[in-house]
Amino acid sequence: MTGSDGGARRRVTVLALTAIGSAILTAAPAAAQGSATGSAGSSGVVDAHFETLCTPTEPGLAELSGLAVDGTRMFAIGDSGTDRTLWVLGADCEVAGSLPVPGTPVDVEDLARSGGRLWLADTGDNNRVRTSVALTEMDPATGAGTSRVLTYPDGAHDAEALLIGRDGRPVVVTKELLADSGIYTTAGGETVADLSGPGPTALRRVGRIRLGPTDTPGGPLPVPGAASTLVTGGAVSADGRVVALRTYTDIYLYPAPDGDIVAALTGATPIRVPMPGQPQGEAVAFTPSGDLLSASEAADGPLPAILVLRGATGLVPLPPAEPEPRAASAGGAPNTVAAIAAGAGVGAALVGGALVVRSRRGDA
Repeated sequence: MTGSDGGARRRVTVLALTAIGSAILTAAPAAAQGSATGSAGSSGVVDAHFETLCTPTEPGLAELSGLAVDGTRMFAIGDSGTDRTLWVLGADCEVAGSLPVPGTPVDVEDLARSGGRLWLADTGDNNRVRTSVALTEMDPATGAGTSRVLTYPDGAHDAEALLIGRDGRPVVVTKELLADSGIYTTAGGETVADLSGPGPTALRRVGRIRLGPTDTPGGPLPVPGAASTLVTGGAVSADGRVVALRTYTDIYLYPAPDGDIVAALTGATPIRVPMPGQPQGEAVAFTPSGDLLSASEAADGPLPAILVLRGATGLVPLPPAEPEPRAASAGGAPNTVAAIAAGAGVGAALVGGALVVRSRRGDA
């Protein structure tokens, strides 16, 4: 898809979302104020301070949707039409290299790291017509890799959030307009390392979650609050104990002390962090030191800055970590990105919030 095609697709999508935005907001507040079974309760709200890390200059990142960090580099990719190339960025956002994406992606919407490999979530489906989606494995050094086909048990979904924890199991969270977002993982408990190529591997629905609406400004939709209800990205901290989901306007940080992502999303109370206004924020990633990076599509404007929330994992109350049974790998390159993103911590006050996050595990 050409750049003009991508812009046209985005405008059509925005128009469609705007047309039904009022319906989302009509239904969501009533549900959010209730005390339905499976409600996770009201989240805390942190008035945290984001800083500018750097601003990309590569035009191929105008639709930046996926971001991952390995300590010395950032990996970034755009979505449909700009997802044929994975960009390698330094800590100053300057391009340090690029890698062609294996195969023929349809719509890459997120990016994660696991086992020293990159995993591209080719799960976008704005029109909900795909009979299958895929996770594409890439070697971050050579770009070599293959796609693993996945199938939903209940029809097509649009999804922009991929979470891979320390157990290696992929979790996909869908982007739903008039319903709860579905939470899916492999039906047989396969890890990403277990996925056969090309597949398919069956997914199963293990829960659901609803975010928003909030009054945080930002996003591509003119209907107030609508952008705050759509899940656009996800990330897991390096130790696997904090899970992040984002919408166009807010980031939600979930405690996962035992590394169980599904249990965290369906049973834990998150911390909500309102974002500074971004044109179309879809990417989120943790640095190895626990800072959080947020990136946005340009939405036909100038390339937005990548923002950093210092000490993000420290905002989430967690019990002390148990000692790792396996020895940590020795050596490693200097943590360039983490060093820039670290610095002095941000003092954030935890205040009462009025947002309800509804979730339910194991629903039909």
